[in-house]
Amino acid sequence: MKITQDIRLAVTGDDSLTALAKNVKIITTSGGMVTLRGPVKSTEEKARIAQLAEGIAGKGKVANELEVKAAK
Repeated sequence: MKITQDIRLAVTGDDSLTALAKNVKIITTSGGMVTLRGPVKSTEEKARIAQLAEGIAGKGKVANELEVKAAK
């Protein structure tokens, strides 16, 4: 889907995000709802990815299920 591709391009093109964050799952339903899943390194990354996704999919169309992984 185009929404998924556009979000993926925005995420991978953002140099402030780590490689871990750039590999999150982006799932778009036929109704245009987007679900974000996977591990990220910080709450800032979680918020940034959601912000990018909402900018493309629209406000209220993103379910942010990203998990912040504690540093080891």
